[in-house]
Amino acid sequence: MIRIVLWVLAALYLLLVGLWPAALAPVALTLTGGATLIAAIPASVWVAAVAIAWLKRKPTPATPAA
Repeated sequence: MIRIVLWVLAALYLLLVGLWPAALAPVALTLTGGATLIAAIPASVWVAAVAIAWLKRKPTPATPAA
């Protein structure tokens, strides 16, 4: 019985090691592309975009009840 379990575990290990890089490749390429797009935009543009978004959605102070 232990021999069967070991063979099954060995087969699963080989499948995992063999398929994991191929399954992870699209994710890695997507993250690389996203990082490239983010790096292509200057930091000052990112700062301005964050400031504009914050100013547009800035919470208004609560007014006291009349």
